[in-house]
Amino acid sequence: MAEQKDMDRRQFLKVLGGAGIATAAVASGCAGPNDSAAEGFQEGEVPTDQMTYRKNTHGLDASILGYGMMRLPSTNGGPAKEETDEIDQELVNKEVDYAIAHGLTYFDTAPVYCKGRSEHVVGIALSRHRRSEYTIATKMSNMRNNSSRESSIEMYRNSLKELQVDYLDYYLLHSIGGSKGEPGSPDYKDPMALFNMRFIDNGILDFLMAEREAGRIKNLGFSFHGSQEVFDHALSMHDKVHWDFVQIQMNYVDWKHADEISDHNVKAEYLYNELYKRQIPVVIMEPLLGGRLADMPEHIVQELKSREPQRSIASWAFRFCGTHPGVMTVLSGMTYMEHLQDNIRSFAPLKPLNDEELAMLERMAEEYVSYPLVPCTGCEYCMPCPYGLDIPSIFRHYNKCVNEGNVVRDTNGEVDSEYRKARRAFLVGYDRSVPKLRQADHCIGCGKCMEHCPQGIQIPIEMRRINNYAEDLKKSKL
Repeated sequence: MAEQKDMDRRQFLKVLGGAGIATAAVASGCAGPNDSAAEGFQEGEVPTDQMTYRKNTHGLDASILGYGMMRLPSTNGGPAKEETDEIDQELVNKEVDYAIAHGLTYFDTAPVYCKGRSEHVVGIALSRHRRSEYTIATKMSNMRNNSSRESSIEMYRNSLKELQVDYLDYYLLHSIGGSKGEPGSPDYKDPMALFNMRFIDNGILDFLMAEREAGRIKNLGFSFHGSQEVFDHALSMHDKVHWDFVQIQMNYVDWKHADEISDHNVKAEYLYNELYKRQIPVVIMEPLLGGRLADMPEHIVQELKSREPQRSIASWAFRFCGTHPGVMTVLSGMTYMEHLQDNIRSFAPLKPLNDEELAMLERMAEEYVSYPLVPCTGCEYCMPCPYGLDIPSIFRHYNKCVNEGNVVRDTNGEVDSEYRKARRAFLVGYDRSVPKLRQADHCIGCGKCMEHCPQGIQIPIEMRRINNYAEDLKKSKL
């Protein structure tokens, strides 16, 4: 299957950049990163008392919808991406209030989210509520040259301070399974060596277990991206550590096809089953695959809408995750109130998928993985780029344009009028979505971004590919 996918990708790029044939987005254009899903949101009232709950290891209720605090709103109207973007504290407060009023109890953050500002902002918003009304999850994000015992403990204690709490409900070893540096470079650490450096050799895992024993951590777990060897090794420690929960990337595409999208990923079906048979509650990240499963090709949108017209396309992905009984919480990074309301409708209450619907989503997943998309989830761990590129926005624009359809010249050598519209849509949308000084042509291939990408994307190679495509479109006189 991997060989077939490579062939499909090469063929598609030939179509994109070839002299005789060109492919681009449909004439409707390629929207920017702040656009909501094309199919719109679900209809109807937002229930206040119908949220679905699942039990954690200790038998306590957790809302199945978790609020991911990675993409907080800024005062300029979009998500706070740059250090210069001021987070809209008033709007965050309003959204947190709304979430709690509608049954959400699980709020997820990390020291590195929103350029290091998420915990502080979330702490302000949540501290306005009774401590019994919410649970907070944060992480040991000791990934970037700060894995010493001293700096790791300082990070943990600072989380307590920023969140204005004296205990943490859920605490994770953040993003185990990745590597550090490029193979052959002096600072390279393979995934297992990096896991040991961050958590074992410095005694941090033992320290966190002691904190759990003291009651300052209620549930201890880890989030995973990358090497199956590290995942299996962490689970082999379960008898000693007694993991209370584990966070994995799971959606109906990654369920069986994660390794086809990226050889850095592991099938979610394997990860989930390994956890479920050990009765370790599962927390889901990337249920929408970086938003891509809320913005599907039009024929897929139409099929899903024909089944349940009142539901959003995103709701199908959320319901897929919730259908699995081992799932405790499904995280969604919700910047806008509309996203929060739509997602509440998906889980208040949850309507599990039946076998026929699961089979339908698998058929759609098989089709989806044949698309030559960049497997970026928009986590922004690659940022900031030392040369100013807006890497996630470049990938987001390219993926959206590919997703919206292909338009080709006709066989007699004349140009389809739709191609002109699509070409313009790509180029105009590119300039609107990504400032010119932050576009792919400014990549020098330093590879710094690759050290931190959970998906293992060969970012400089993809930047050259996208830039070459954009340049070919610009040179065309059509």
